[in-house]
Amino acid sequence: MTARVLIVDDIPTNVRLLEARLSAEYFDVVTASSGAEALAICQAGEIDIILLDVMMPEMDGFEVCQRLKADRRTHHVPVLMITALDQPSDRVRGLEVGADDFLTKPVDDVQLMARVKSLVRLKALTDELRARARTGQEIAIEEAMRVMDQISSEDGKILVVDIDARQTERLRGYLGATNRVDVLSNPADAALAVSSGDYELAIVSMSLGDFDPLRVCSQMRTAELTRSLPIILIAEEDDRPRVVRGLDLGVNDFIMRPVERNELMARVRTQIRRHRYAAELRQSVTNTLALAVTDELTGLYNRRYFDRHLSIMLEKAQSQERDMAVMLIDMDFFKAVNDTHGHDIGDAVLREFADRLRRNIRGVDLACRFGGEEFVVLMPDTDFRQAQAVAERVRHAVAERAFEADGARPLGITVSVGVSLNESDTDTPEVMLKRADVALYRAKREGRNRVVFDAA
Repeated sequence: MTARVLIVDDIPTNVRLLEARLSAEYFDVVTASSGAEALAICQAGEIDIILLDVMMPEMDGFEVCQRLKADRRTHHVPVLMITALDQPSDRVRGLEVGADDFLTKPVDDVQLMARVKSLVRLKALTDELRARARTGQEIAIEEAMRVMDQISSEDGKILVVDIDARQTERLRGYLGATNRVDVLSNPADAALAVSSGDYELAIVSMSLGDFDPLRVCSQMRTAELTRSLPIILIAEEDDRPRVVRGLDLGVNDFIMRPVERNELMARVRTQIRRHRYAAELRQSVTNTLALAVTDELTGLYNRRYFDRHLSIMLEKAQSQERDMAVMLIDMDFFKAVNDTHGHDIGDAVLREFADRLRRNIRGVDLACRFGGEEFVVLMPDTDFRQAQAVAERVRHAVAERAFEADGARPLGITVSVGVSLNESDTDTPEVMLKRADVALYRAKREGRNRVVFDAA
């Protein structure tokens, strides 16, 4: 995982310390010694996450964060505020001006890296949604921003998972005035409860007796319906190592006991608002693009959309020195399916293949129907090893089970796959597609039902 990190602090020693820690993890680090300089850097270039000191002369971190979040060009950039202060009121103020997280000096290395990596993953997904919206129509982003301004964080539906009745009643008292709060005392039922309850946030206690709270979180992240559900852990000081593991599993936030009312409410509002924003953005993108850029038969994006999106994502990958892969897929001997069984059966097979393709690529990958029985997948931030794993998973998902075709005899289908990687600044969309096409034809010549990579 790589990203461009901006460190903002007026004390050079603090800057050098953080820069050394992050550079050791291969992050690209940019520094600023004042709020004004930080704002200028964010306006001039692409920043993935900001580590922002609170106590600075002239313009403090709260004001800098507020300005960043008020600007549509930078409001989506995660801000991790760092301060020597350890007062709940300061944390609440930071969250209320839009900070995504808060760390106290001296900064613990494990917490720092866990928080940064978690926010970088969130930024990558946000960037992908924004890029897809731009590809379809610029107005989609404008509409999403307008909706964002109108979104409220009130009346959220929250599930609290805790076996301590006294603790849950205290949480219900804190949150119940402005939210609908349900309590679940049996952690084993958590995954089922959130999948059927239309919840917008889960609060999970780290003290669940014999039941592992991280398993609860993992089950929520595994289920399709709750994969994007925000999760906040409530932890004791001794739970910090497990909290770090939880963040790696996809937990969004945590709060330490004793739980301070205002901090809890601020963190809950932040997560609910972000969840609603993401839902609205996805819906806006879906509505705007559906007719013009999707393939009517399979529901995947069409070639027109892919060609434009590939240009945007390749330019971004090259400017930020990031990996990217393109996977071209062709169904083997598909003409024989149409000739033998008719186009209705062929169309049913194409729809089923598109479903299997969706289920076996990652959330950030973009699948499109390229034409006929040919499909293409754009994979951002993907190196050789990751691309090979996804390609083999797709190939296996097609070959392992026959296709049911409206009462006809099940059909055994395989695919040939060609993959190309973003390997130099001179690559163009046409070059990457040509290399993937060459690899695809090698896969055909070598016997089909295989994955082949083609180098520059």
